[in-house]
Amino acid sequence: MPHLIQTALAAQHRAARAAARIGVGHPRTRLLLAAAAVAATAAWDAGHRVADLYPPRRHTEKRAPRA
Repeated sequence: MPHLIQTALAAQHRAARAAARIGVGHPRTRLLLAAAAVAATAAWDAGHRVADLYPPRRHTEKRAPRA
């Protein structure tokens, strides 16, 4: 069985790709979003943190100030 964090990330990517391709309101996209939520909940219940899914990024360049 894949690691729970990897499963949650893969489910989120599948849902995001479906949302971009067929739209958020499509039943298949809604099903994939629900599956991503279930996978994330399983990882959370197992003691993983959100930071485990998204490690902090290192900023190497400065951002332009917002207007």
